[in-house]
Amino acid sequence: MVVRRVLDGDTEAYRVLVGRYRDRFARFAFRMLGNREDAEDALQDAFVRAYRALPQCAEPDRFDNWCFRILANRCRTRGARRGRHEATFSSNELALARAPDPSALQGDGLAEREEIARALARLDPVSREAFLLKYLEEMTYDEMAAVTGEGVSALKMRVKRACERLRHILLEADHVG
Repeated sequence: MVVRRVLDGDTEAYRVLVGRYRDRFARFAFRMLGNREDAEDALQDAFVRAYRALPQCAEPDRFDNWCFRILANRCRTRGARRGRHEATFSSNELALARAPDPSALQGDGLAEREEIARALARLDPVSREAFLLKYLEEMTYDEMAAVTGEGVSALKMRVKRACERLRHILLEADHVG
């Protein structure tokens, strides 16, 4: 187990953990924060904090969920500092292509992906987080609860409301466009 090697003093083994989870975590951070720079900062901060706190990881075989929780907290903190209204979602095709859309709302073209990104940006951060954990990260509600510290029923309600809000935003965009 890689976490055990790190705890036993093999600091180079931490690179294996970072390599294993970096892309997945970066995709989540990008979708939460809306731009690559903030996402990269949150990601690096989360990995540094996880490394320093690794002895407190109660279940080393669940490092991914434990570290994901740290990342989610870093995204919340960074997003709150910057302010929801300052979020700018990229129209860069490469960035959007590297951050796949949730399966429930996938569009075939760039315009659809941009529309979805704009709709996600309009969700409040708590709803956006719940939606992304469920549909982008494909977590179960129990896994989401472990990451967020929230109850399963509260998360189900957040996902339901996020889906309703996204549906409304996308229908609104269809009528305007």
